[in-house]
Amino acid sequence: MCAHKGSQGVQCAENSLKHERGEELLPLLLAYRDAVNRVLEELWNSIEWEKEKVKGKKQWRLIPKYKVDIKSKEYKKKLRESLLQEWPYAAHWVDSAIKTAYSILKSWRKNYVKGDRRRRRPTARRLFVRAKQTLVKLEDERLRVTVKPDEYVYIDLTHRYFPLPSEVSSAGLGEPVITPEKVHLPVHYEDDAQGGNPSVAWDFNLLSLDGYSPETGWVRIDTKKLASVHISSFEKRRSVQRKASRSKKARRVLSKYSNRERNRARKHQLEIARVIQSMCGSVGLEELKKQGMYTRSRLWNRMISRSDWRGITRILVGRLGEARVEELDPYGSSSYCSRCGWHNKDLNGADVFVCKECALRIGSSTPQ
Repeated sequence: MCAHKGSQGVQCAENSLKHERGEELLPLLLAYRDAVNRVLEELWNSIEWEKEKVKGKKQWRLIPKYKVDIKSKEYKKKLRESLLQEWPYAAHWVDSAIKTAYSILKSWRKNYVKGDRRRRRPTARRLFVRAKQTLVKLEDERLRVTVKPDEYVYIDLTHRYFPLPSEVSSAGLGEPVITPEKVHLPVHYEDDAQGGNPSVAWDFNLLSLDGYSPETGWVRIDTKKLASVHISSFEKRRSVQRKASRSKKARRVLSKYSNRERNRARKHQLEIARVIQSMCGSVGLEELKKQGMYTRSRLWNRMISRSDWRGITRILVGRLGEARVEELDPYGSSSYCSRCGWHNKDLNGADVFVCKECALRIGSSTPQ
């Protein structure tokens, strides 16, 4: 996911959308993956391994060094020409494949030096393409993707949930990533490009986020998939947790499960934050503290402990800035009408809130 603020006051939000052009794009996806792997193999063969002492330890490690300057224009030109032989698609796809392969190898080397990867050549397995800006163009509500010279595939964007820049042009796009099922479309906005979006206040629940704004009404974001990540990971960790105090192998397995849970949960947190960012000008969030929510119920305490409210809040603050994200005191908020502000002093834990001023009715299960 891409979401950052550039030095020139430009924000980038990467949005995902399902498409139905998988069969048409499949040959390109396969050829692109083969090209990436060919570049990876070529770069791998240019590596020679040198012994270096590990700092602070009496150990030596093999560190990858390159026999040639792989960043030189001559080397990249030679690599490009070899890939273009019998290449049936637009030449810019080769440039993209080379860039992707370099990125994969750079990531592998960084993690290998840290001790998180083995001395094994990285391989691209998933089907995807990263389209350069010269290969895509927005035409009204469609994304035009150049497959071959004068041969295009159009991806429909009419069912998107995210806004496009007010003046749509290729300069407003990043480099889309296209898979057989989805297109991940980075859209660049000026700082005030989303200023016309309404302010939305969000209510954190165990399995959903319920937002309300007078302009849009109620919006619900389902967080069941995020909760299921923690539930399934908890069951796996519990099976080895008792052995972890006595076995190094069990501790390694426990650490692997914990890292996997954190990474998978992070993916869903970013997805939720991205949806909120795309529809809100400014955001109001409950400032919840878990310490005061625990009871004597073990099941309830587990559900509270694996909630991700703070994680989502931190992501939104990082994306939108503190000026557009406000944390609100949740005390007494259930007794006030979210539409007109009327205060019901006699709510007394009722499941349904009914405003006597504007007749807003809020049920315990589905807001109306």
